[in-house]
Amino acid sequence: MRLGRLGWVAVLGAAVLALWLLFGSGRVLGHDLGGLGMTVLLGATWLALHAVSSTPQGEFEQGVAPAEWKAWIGLGFMGVATAFFLVKLPLFAGESAPHAPLSSGVARELVLLLVAWVVLTQVVASRWTGRVQVDERDREIEAAAADWGRSGLVFCVIGLAVLFGFSPAERLQWATPWMVANLLVFALMWGWLVEYAATVAMYVRDRRQSQ
Repeated sequence: MRLGRLGWVAVLGAAVLALWLLFGSGRVLGHDLGGLGMTVLLGATWLALHAVSSTPQGEFEQGVAPAEWKAWIGLGFMGVATAFFLVKLPLFAGESAPHAPLSSGVARELVLLLVAWVVLTQVVASRWTGRVQVDERDREIEAAAADWGRSGLVFCVIGLAVLFGFSPAERLQWATPWMVANLLVFALMWGWLVEYAATVAMYVRDRRQSQ
C-alpha cells in the first residue's frame, strides 16, 4: 500500500486529532476520549510505517534508509508518549496505588502505547525481509545512538537519585511509591527518546557531509 499526497495529509490529520484527544482536550459530552486518541494514534502510526515499508526499494535508495525512516517516526511517537506522561504527571502525585483511578488509567494507556509501539516496529520490520535494511553505516549509527540512549537513561536515574537523596523529607510528600514507580518508567522513555533523537541527528549530519 502506497500513500499519495492526500493519503499522507489524512494520516497527519488523524495524528493531530489523536493528539487532541490524547492530551485531555478532546472531551465529548463530558467524557475523556483519551483511549480513542490512543487508538487513532496507533492506527496513524501503523499506516505511516506500512506505507514506508511498501515503498519500492529504488525510491528508498534515492531517499533515506529504512532505519532512518523508523528513527524519524520513532522520535515522533516517543516524543508524544513522553509529552503525554509529563502532561498527566500531576495525577500521579495526587493519588496512590491501588486506589488511583485517574493515574492508573494514564499508566495503563502509557504502557499500552509503549507495548504497541514495540509490536508495530517488529511487525513492520518483517516487511523489509529480503531487503538490505542495514549496512555498516547503519550499524555504527545504531551503536552510537544506543550509547546516547543509555547515557540519557543513566542521567535521568542519577537525577532522580539526587532529588530523593538530598531533598528534605517534608518536600517529598508527593514522592509516593506509585509516583516513584512511574518516574522510573519515565526514565526508560527518556532513554529511548534520546536514542531516537541521536539516531536522527547522526543520519542528518551524515547526509549533509556526503553532499
